[in-house]
Amino acid sequence: MGLEQLFPGVWRLEERILTKSLAPGKKVYGERVLKINGVEYRVWNPYRSKLGAAIKNGLKTWAFEKGGTVLYLGVAEGTTASHIADAMEEGVIFGVDVAPRVMPKLLKVSEDWKLILPILADANKPEEYREYIDAVGGRVDVVYEDVAHPDQTKILIKNAEAYLRKGGHAYYAVKARSIDVTKDPRVVFQEERKKLEDAGFEVLEEIDLEPYEKDHVMFVLRWLG
Repeated sequence: MGLEQLFPGVWRLEERILTKSLAPGKKVYGERVLKINGVEYRVWNPYRSKLGAAIKNGLKTWAFEKGGTVLYLGVAEGTTASHIADAMEEGVIFGVDVAPRVMPKLLKVSEDWKLILPILADANKPEEYREYIDAVGGRVDVVYEDVAHPDQTKILIKNAEAYLRKGGHAYYAVKARSIDVTKDPRVVFQEERKKLEDAGFEVLEEIDLEPYEKDHVMFVLRWLG
């Protein structure tokens, strides 16, 4: 079975999801590397990436376009961001994280995946990185959020209001147990979905991330402003 293209820059080979490496010979998180017709591809592990899990579970909407701008909240050590960078090839990913401990690894990754711009800042305080977003016109095409915080939905809304262009997309990995450990996760997802819609988002997809992530969904959203 040959390569099947799922999205620009993303392929499937049998059960594996692949991106063509922007940094041949390099790895980010110990991922498997395949060489096909002289081209190096990285295997996208859905157990290590919620976006990878969403793709495995049937994601249909792909907004990470070549030359685009992405604000990634909760970028950590750059596992998912590096695959997004592979797919985009050109553009910029503003990688925001509040944890100083992840920065040395993220900085190292950004040396090879040059689209990623590491920013040590609090996603709950969008003003901390305004100067970076202003450098690309003050708006981004995509906001991606993977932040474990009780107010994670408010954080997404705040950043969308500040920086997401009208008609732009958001990918939001919702961690039910981070929001309210006492509630049924299905109730949490319904409540957060309503908050998103009330704030001006259109919900395009809601993808359960089982078996790769427990009590998680990925919302794919369009910002109506």
